[in-house]
Amino acid sequence: MKRKIAALVMSLAMTASLAACAGAPGAAQIETVEPQAAAEEAAPVEETAEAADTEEASGDYHIGIVTGSVSQSEDDRRGAEAFQAMYGEDRVKLAIYPDNFTEELETTIQTIVNLSDDPEMKAIIVNQAIPGTTEAFRQIKERRPDILCIAGESHEDLPEIGSAADLVCNNDFVARGYLIIRTAHELGCDTFVHISFPRHLAYETMSRRLAIMQAACDEFGMKLVQETAPDPTTDVGVAGAQAYILEHVPEWVEKYGTNSAYFCTNDAHTEPLLKQLLEYGGFFIEADLPSPLMGYPGALGIDLTEEAGDFEKILAKVEEAVCEKGGEGRFGTWAYSYGYTVSAGLAQHAMNVIDGNSELADIDDIAKAYEVFSPKAAWNGSNYTNVETGVKSDNVFLVYQDTYIMGKPGHYMGSTDIEVPEKYFTIK
Repeated sequence: MKRKIAALVMSLAMTASLAACAGAPGAAQIETVEPQAAAEEAAPVEETAEAADTEEASGDYHIGIVTGSVSQSEDDRRGAEAFQAMYGEDRVKLAIYPDNFTEELETTIQTIVNLSDDPEMKAIIVNQAIPGTTEAFRQIKERRPDILCIAGESHEDLPEIGSAADLVCNNDFVARGYLIIRTAHELGCDTFVHISFPRHLAYETMSRRLAIMQAACDEFGMKLVQETAPDPTTDVGVAGAQAYILEHVPEWVEKYGTNSAYFCTNDAHTEPLLKQLLEYGGFFIEADLPSPLMGYPGALGIDLTEEAGDFEKILAKVEEAVCEKGGEGRFGTWAYSYGYTVSAGLAQHAMNVIDGNSELADIDDIAKAYEVFSPKAAWNGSNYTNVETGVKSDNVFLVYQDTYIMGKPGHYMGSTDIEVPEKYFTIK
């Protein structure tokens, strides 16, 4: 069964600030936050470090973090920049894998492996661990077995990447497959629309989650429908994929009704989906990789430059804008960005391990590092169990954060306190 990692409630002050939706000032139109600006504004993260006992790292070594670009996975990149801002460019080295990583496999592998050329490199974190990460880790281990290889949100089969990585941490696709549907049901939804494409559905994590969602819909008397959207890594690109979502959401809402909840498996699809659901109706429980930064700023047209790095203020501003557009009680997220937390938290964990303050495969130590970047969040999680063999992995973990519904009294759905029925852990 699942093991509780940490449960810290939001402060009363934050709850009060986020609860007020009526009479909110209008959202301003803005220009996109630049990466350097985000890194410079990441200072508020340092204030949370005291609670997690993050002292100045000892030793003269480097940590490398590889993420996607801002256009493909902004939160992942911002988390890497925040960690670099905390410890300095001389200690933390960043790299970006290609947007079209499915067609540029060799470039992806080489981008990761190149970090091991640094003689001072002691840990390499890849978030998201897209195809090619396993091979890159194997090459690194052949050359530099002393380097810790850590994968965040793997796109490759977990047993496979677990055989090459020292540590793998993914979102809990098993528990969330059930909990997202349960939350939609509790909010009054009768239909769940799952938006994806063949490449994603070939991943065990996503196909298995979809099967769990279907079973949960059956349990709660809901209808699950699948819609296919273009893969942004193909020739259509991010712009073409987003244009498709913008065009089709109004048709879907008309077809499935305003009591339908929507879920997409790709980050690039999230912003246009949110934008149109706010306009035409429907529910959005949480993103594939949830965050108040995932799709919401662009969909709402709000400037979060001043709030960068402070997720309490980010969430408050996003919630205010959602409520102003009439989305209260229909739109959700995690209070703290998953992608941001994974990039920075896994790097912090690696540093803690290297400094002798943590054990690599200890779930509580992983949580301690995550809490530096999500200090007031409730988390739950467990070791990954291979559904085919029944074998529980020692170095692969699944985690999730409580669901926060904007404008809803109480806000949190208590997802991390719900006992997921045992039968869902064996669905495939």
